[in-house]
Formats: sequence, C-alpha cells, structure tokens
Amino acid sequence: MHADTLAMLRERLAVLKPESLHIEDESHRHAGHAGARDGGHFRVDIVASVFSGKNTLARHRLVYDAAGDLMQGRIHALAINARAPETP
Repeated sequence: MHADTLAMLRERLAVLKPESLHIEDESHRHAGHAGARDGGHFRVDIVASVFSGKNTLARHRLVYDAAGDLMQGRIHALAINARAPETP
C-alpha cells in the first residue's frame, strides 16, 4: 500500500513543478503507532519556484492542497521541507 501511496504522492506533487523532489516512506519508524494502521508516514523534501516569496505555512498549504485526498486516509503524517530555489 505504501509504495502505491508514494507513487500517487509523487504524481500529485508534480503539479508544483518541482526542481527537486525527494519522498521518503518513514512508516517503518512508526510501527505500533495507532495512526500507522490507517495511513503511512512520509517525509517530503521539495524545491520549487512556486514557493518563492511564500512563508512556511503557505508553502505547506500548497503541498497539502496538491496531496489532496491522500491526506484523508493513505497518509497519516507528512513531514515537509519545502523551499524555493533561491533558499539555501
């Protein structure tokens, strides 16, 4: 299930036109956690020009909006590192 979710998340985030995108499935680190039964834990590192001039909250909203309904079942937790290209 998590491999499918990973592929779906990558596909959804493509709308942000990332220059760089790395998604890690961290579900194994949360074995036994109640939420781990219902959805996976993922870490996203994304660099995209759409984030330029936006604060952290606005960047995260863009990622959550792109992930859409995956956040309502397939993904239990999402750690996000979203940067603009000019941000170190």
